[in-house]
Amino acid sequence: MDLNIDRNATGSLVRQLVVSLTEWINTHGIRPGARMPSIRQLATENGLSLSSVIKAYDQLVASGVLESRHGSGFFVAQQMPVASAPEIDDAVGWRLFDNESTQLKLGCGWLPDAWRDDTDLGQAIRQVVRSDNQALFNYSTPLGSAHLRLHIQKRLGLIDIHVDPLQILTTQGASHGLDLLVRTLLKPGDLVLVESPGYYNLFNLLKLHGVKTLAVPRTAQGPDIASLERLLGVHKPAYFFINSMYQNPTGTSLAPSVAYRLLQLATQHDFRLIEDDIYADFQNGPTSRLASLDALDRVIYLASFSKTLSSSLRIGYVVAQPEVIKRLAEVKMVTGIGCSLLAENVVATLLANGAYRKLLQRLRVRLNKQMASTLRLLDPAHWEVFAEPSGGLFVWARPRHVPAERVRQIAEQLQIQLSQGSTFLPEGQACDWLRLNVAFTQDVRAQAFFRQIGQESTVGTAVLMGIDIK
Repeated sequence: MDLNIDRNATGSLVRQLVVSLTEWINTHGIRPGARMPSIRQLATENGLSLSSVIKAYDQLVASGVLESRHGSGFFVAQQMPVASAPEIDDAVGWRLFDNESTQLKLGCGWLPDAWRDDTDLGQAIRQVVRSDNQALFNYSTPLGSAHLRLHIQKRLGLIDIHVDPLQILTTQGASHGLDLLVRTLLKPGDLVLVESPGYYNLFNLLKLHGVKTLAVPRTAQGPDIASLERLLGVHKPAYFFINSMYQNPTGTSLAPSVAYRLLQLATQHDFRLIEDDIYADFQNGPTSRLASLDALDRVIYLASFSKTLSSSLRIGYVVAQPEVIKRLAEVKMVTGIGCSLLAENVVATLLANGAYRKLLQRLRVRLNKQMASTLRLLDPAHWEVFAEPSGGLFVWARPRHVPAERVRQIAEQLQIQLSQGSTFLPEGQACDWLRLNVAFTQDVRAQAFFRQIGQESTVGTAVLMGIDIK
């Protein structure tokens, strides 16, 4: 069995072996109960160490792909689980979260540590610790801290989403909220709509639960309505997962006409919309939120404080009709008991004392400057920009005249981690677009990256036009 292991790849050799073995089983139609090659045989045929093969086999047993029979070896498991080997892009799914890495994470989805305000956060933590022993030792309630949910209710009212506190459920960040929604509302084989490009971890989550996806192209105005209507003419999806504002990864926001048409189609074709508004608090001006237009009839809304306040606090929330919130709370208790009461009360304190509001004002000003500066950088460097965002963290762009492989080489030479465009496509197709986080573009490595891309773009353009630039 030749698995064509690439020893120069950046990912773990064991992980590469796990994926290759799983693909070999699936593509060759290996039936349950079939014996796998011995550890020694597989190691010898592929020039691997015994320890690497042992670790890979152990992971495959743990994930249910293989089963181990004492004294007999390894066999294909009797029942392959739906999500035995979801294809996760190592470049984004794992390496960007390596806190020990010294590389510049130019494509990540969060703010630099230097932008975080630890003074107000530290004061809020000390205040809660001094005054609320219950938060140190007890579970939160199933719906979450009543104090925090009241503050969330007030904040939602400012963006014309008017709800009762019983319609709000706290979560351990927006990712936890998405997981609860998928676990509660969907089952393996269900069909949903997603945006393309869109949030890579949502795609992985849906694969994990065996949910099928239909991709709707994202435009500068929101989902491509013509493509959506064609899909709805053939299929009956249950839900549509969508970013309304500062979409990940394109940075675009939903136009009013598109928002209204989406709601019309949802009613006409009987599907619901899950509006992920995780970048809501970076908002600069008016926008079209589905939850405010729909009054949560066909829309479920979720957001988080992780992107603005702290990724470590892990506090988000879901807003929906009471019967949906009740079901979500039951699943939340079964799968994780509840959120951290300490973290919830820290966030509530920052909302109550005005510190969070002031933090947002500073972040918006700084991000606006960075967005304008980044767009100015990209133009002379010959980048194609998908659309100029009005705010937020992301620009979706690609060099016009430098091949994608050369772009990756330049980034590696400068110790920069990029978020490749293929990661943000539901099927992982080849793509030369990149997600750029504007909060990191003033770093000297990023500046050198854009300069070199610009220089090589100039040379490439000249070659195409037959101009001698010596």
